Amino acid sequence: MGDEKTNPKAYQTRRVTFSACHRLHSPHLSDAENKEIFGKCNHINGHGHNYVVKVTLFGGIDPKTGMIMNMTDLKKYMEEAIMKPMDHKNLDKDVEYFFTRPSTTENLSVYIWNKMKDVMEKPDWLYEVEIYETENNIVKYRGE
Repeated sequence: MGDEKTNPKAYQTRRVTFSACHRLHSPHLSDAENKEIFGKCNHINGHGHNYVVKVTLFGGIDPKTGMIMNMTDLKKYMEEAIMKPMDHKNLDKDVEYFFTRPSTTENLSVYIWNKMKDVMEKPDWLYEVEIYETENNIVKYRGE
């Protein structure tokens, strides 16, 4: 029959949580513009979040292992791409990517996407990065 029956594909997601602080501030805007756009999130001393990040893969289920990717490997990649560079850090001062761009959740999703692509053995399997900055503020990025 068709390829779906002999080599089905599925989505696989792993979730991590990390804590970090940041200040919403763009070097491309004046102080007054930053204050107007970002409001209290532009406070000079910043603020913190407990970010929840979900990384989703899409790929064929290996007929021998029954997995897309071993979750242990995905955990290792997420540790390298997310936890080591950002957990308990100041995003604006400790992560070079944010030296020249605001540390919005949108930019954070692009950063995590790129870091995951860099560390994964099979980066084409990366389907989506989803970040919960808060329960109500969520960003998804799919490499577009």
